[in-house]
Amino acid sequence: MCLPSVIIVVTLAIAVIFGLGWLLTQQITRLAGDLPSYQRVLSEKIGSLRRSAASSTALETAAGALKKLQTELSQPAAPSANTPTPTLDNKDSGRPVLVEIRTPEPRPLEILQSVAGTLLPPLATAGIVILFVIFILLQREDLRDRLIRLMGASDMQRATATMNDAATRLSGYFVRQVAINASFGAFIALGLFVIGVPSAMAWGILAMLMRFVPYVGSFLAAAPPMLLAAVSDPGWTMVLLTGGLFLLSELIMGQVVEPLVYGHGTGLSPIAVILSTVFWTWLWGPLGLLLAMPLTVCLVVLGRHVEALNFLDVLGDQPALTPAQSFYQRALIGDSGEASYQAELCLKQGRPLVDYLDEVALGGLKLAERDAERGSLDPENLESIDATVNEMMDNLTDFEPRRWLKKVQTEVEVGEGPGGLASLASVEQDEEIDQLPIIEGALGLGWDTENAVLCVSGRTPLDEAAGSMLAGVLQRQGLKARSLPNDTISPAHIVSLQATKTKLVCLS
Repeated sequence: MCLPSVIIVVTLAIAVIFGLGWLLTQQITRLAGDLPSYQRVLSEKIGSLRRSAASSTALETAAGALKKLQTELSQPAAPSANTPTPTLDNKDSGRPVLVEIRTPEPRPLEILQSVAGTLLPPLATAGIVILFVIFILLQREDLRDRLIRLMGASDMQRATATMNDAATRLSGYFVRQVAINASFGAFIALGLFVIGVPSAMAWGILAMLMRFVPYVGSFLAAAPPMLLAAVSDPGWTMVLLTGGLFLLSELIMGQVVEPLVYGHGTGLSPIAVILSTVFWTWLWGPLGLLLAMPLTVCLVVLGRHVEALNFLDVLGDQPALTPAQSFYQRALIGDSGEASYQAELCLKQGRPLVDYLDEVALGGLKLAERDAERGSLDPENLESIDATVNEMMDNLTDFEPRRWLKKVQTEVEVGEGPGGLASLASVEQDEEIDQLPIIEGALGLGWDTENAVLCVSGRTPLDEAAGSMLAGVLQRQGLKARSLPNDTISPAHIVSLQATKTKLVCLS
């Protein structure tokens, strides 16, 4: 970045900061001049509170009891018989001595030291920050190259992708945060102006600045205008309206605006935001509260791109488990309700049941088969998985899927080609499908009988679960399919299948 650009950026930033500071100072100065006029209202409210407290029998009884207890505790202990009685040498020995403490007038040097001790630390901090900003802007390319070398120049692609990902997420987060907080401050200033609170612009600026402090900043910014509303209005209407304005604004910003604006831009899950705020605040205090989000975003980005730090990716906004892993976990604990709910969510999003069972449910059964081969699952676990799958398919029997979309290639006219002929282009479009095709009538006679299709499991209850899913899909397509356990094909039971009019046997 060239020197004139850096000078322009820094000058504009300083101008904005000093402009807000000057405006805030002007508002506070004007408010300080009007404070004596609020003394009468404040005295009347304090007097009314005292009268209301004095008229309360419960408060009066409690105050009397506390006063009596204080009197008893403050009484000196009675002297014992062996304690010698002090004698007075003269009659004036017990008279108190008056002492007057006078503070000398401060010297000019002392006044200068006091002012310098108050102003120099923040000014020095601001100067250091400005110098760092100028240095970082001027040496941006060199700093990036050195960070890439520090992260590992042998893997240039990963280092560059990590820095680009972190820069994109942080810059987007800061821009959105400034825009949201500025809108919040402007709304608060406008609302306080309509309510009639003095120096509304000053409190709007304060609300904008304090909202950079997560969770508690808005409520801290609400205290000064509410106190001012209490001393400027003879009643309590202005105080209640001011508190309601801050509460309503924070609810709208936190629950409606921020989820829409931020979205997944930061890449953090909600629980990660809360945990990171608690951790960094505990570690660094107020500074950690301000830096919790940027630091956690950087850690999550490192977890996604650096193999040794992959465990940090659990703080990201991606699901902790894949859909197949989630299905396997629900089936393992026998939670058929949650498994059915996940399947219904998938169907409501426009995906056919066949796709969900093929990609998610069968994927979960493959994970279970892998654990069974390692000996991690006992027969009770296998039976629980089978029962959960059967209950899920029963729950989905009456669930009608929403119309889903199917990708089709269509020819679309895009303009006029050579010779005046229309120019066509092949475009992929979405075509809505209402339901699964019914194939019963297309197979001929005999397919409408009971048990026309038998889905028999070959070995374990996991095979039986897969057969139940296949039977459920065939039933939704009009075929009278049935799932049978694996002992059906044993020598003792296989003879019973000869009497059935089965047209097809599917061995899982």
